[in-house]
Amino acid sequence: MTLYVYVDNSNIWIEGQRIAAVRSGAARDIRTALAQQITAPWTYDFGRLYGILCPPGENVGRSILFGSKPPENDSIWQRVRDADFEVETFDRSTFTNKEKQVDIALSTRMMEDSFTYMKANKGDIAILAAGDGDFLPTIKSLQNRGLGVRVVSWSHAVSHQLRDTADEFIELDPHFDHLTRTMPAA
Repeated sequence: MTLYVYVDNSNIWIEGQRIAAVRSGAARDIRTALAQQITAPWTYDFGRLYGILCPPGENVGRSILFGSKPPENDSIWQRVRDADFEVETFDRSTFTNKEKQVDIALSTRMMEDSFTYMKANKGDIAILAAGDGDFLPTIKSLQNRGLGVRVVSWSHAVSHQLRDTADEFIELDPHFDHLTRTMPAA
């Protein structure tokens, strides 16, 4: 069995910021944070996320982090590479500054890899670290080909259909403190 890991960075990071908002008191609860789009500063440790997605001893075929292009002076993406992730970044919309192409690229790569590398008869598993219901057709297609699918997401940010369709669902909420990256004192 080999694991193939696909992470939507913005989904993991932004939804973690909503939990941070609740914990810091900036939002009364997660529903308020969602409805009012309240976040608080928070960043996660990529190596620790990798440990949750790919437990020690598991064979990993590839792990890719998808996201928007960071500023030139951003060192985070090198840390991602150091944690054994491949990185695929995309320009943000020049008009709206919103993320573009990430979900489609992630979904496309999962499908390409399923035909190129993954083997159903070997028990290979695609791991999706995201919660968007738009991934449902991809997940169903992988399963129809006999591949296992594990979805990893925050409980408030995962589509119920996606969670229920996956062969396995891992909730990130209990790992929030472990994932939280503490910044060194200045």
